[in-house]
Amino acid sequence: MNDLIKSAMTKLTERFDRIDKTAIVNQNKVLNAFIDNKVALRHFSPTSGYGYDDCARDTLNKLYAAVFGTEDAIVSPLIASGTHALTVALFGLLRPGQTLLCATGTPYDTLNNVIFGDGIGSLKDFGVRCEIVPLDIGGKPDINSIIAACKKFRPSVVAIQRSRGYEMRPALTAEQVCGIAQSVREYVGYVMVDNCYGEFVDTVEPSDCVDALVGSLIKNPGGGLAPTGGYICGTSKAIQQIEGRFTAPSIGREVGSYSGDYRPFYQGLFTAPHTVAQSLKTALLFSQVFSDLGYMTMPSANDSLGDIICSIKFGDERKLIEFCKAVQSVSPIDSFAVPEPWDMPGYEDKVIMAAGAFVQGSSIELSCDAPIRPPYIAYLQGGLTFEHGIIALEKCLNAVIVGK
Repeated sequence: MNDLIKSAMTKLTERFDRIDKTAIVNQNKVLNAFIDNKVALRHFSPTSGYGYDDCARDTLNKLYAAVFGTEDAIVSPLIASGTHALTVALFGLLRPGQTLLCATGTPYDTLNNVIFGDGIGSLKDFGVRCEIVPLDIGGKPDINSIIAACKKFRPSVVAIQRSRGYEMRPALTAEQVCGIAQSVREYVGYVMVDNCYGEFVDTVEPSDCVDALVGSLIKNPGGGLAPTGGYICGTSKAIQQIEGRFTAPSIGREVGSYSGDYRPFYQGLFTAPHTVAQSLKTALLFSQVFSDLGYMTMPSANDSLGDIICSIKFGDERKLIEFCKAVQSVSPIDSFAVPEPWDMPGYEDKVIMAAGAFVQGSSIELSCDAPIRPPYIAYLQGGLTFEHGIIALEKCLNAVIVGK
């Protein structure tokens, strides 16, 4: 093993120990939810047609609500992505003439057209106004400005993005999310959180203080096993509003079949606390090593963890691209493929993506992506095993530092 990696692992001993302790707490929480909901083999069986009385679907909803500590949940393989889940939630909670307030700066690239697009069925097309509160100079939520905006615009929904997106800022902890939610509660109808990449990084989720918690099953909660899908957990009131947009106002969650095997969704959730711990260790190790080499990275050794992502500021387009190519080359699937920047749907800049994953596009598996724009920041996430992370790091160091 590279001496630089050995040194970094020694420095991170206490952080790794805390991650392991968090995983035990979360594993116990998930296990108890399975036991309390009497999950059985029959819950893995597929359904067809309308899916009336689909006990697998209904129990999976109850399971997520129990794990995330909410009153209700929508969990479905019919949700195509995290962006889709967020879109369903936004359209479910908002009505024409109302206001959406984005409390954590400009939303992630793929939501821009959902909110601001012209003539494509966006929120703007349906008469929903959107106001954005920029982050402060340190890249953190500006609580005073958020409160002032809420008083001025009286938004029906305040949206909080927990992860950093394509920004060089710290991800938000559950405590920080709740701080925002509690500060605006008296001025708004609903508080919605984009929880992507943040599930199980701490022993608590920001669910006690918000109305809707939204994420993707091919990220943290799917444990690397869920083949598709998304979730929306929240209050009964919020879920009742959202379910009419998920299918149709007259149907809600009474229908919705899945002819595949439900087992990966259940098993993925069960393994998620451990898998997330592996990803967190990988992210911290990459961050520590590249920080030791003089690069600006997040999270730092002392940061509270809000998500599984490691950001590395290369300041050089070539190094960024070579880093992503190295990640792809050490992937278990499609290692022979060579990623190149391209005009990906929903993104403002060309994007390079390295993801040789068992589930296509899964970002709980070791993967990396980046917009091709200064200051050329790579966003690394995932890792089903920490051992794979170590091997990938050695390959990335050779590609970026040695040039091979």
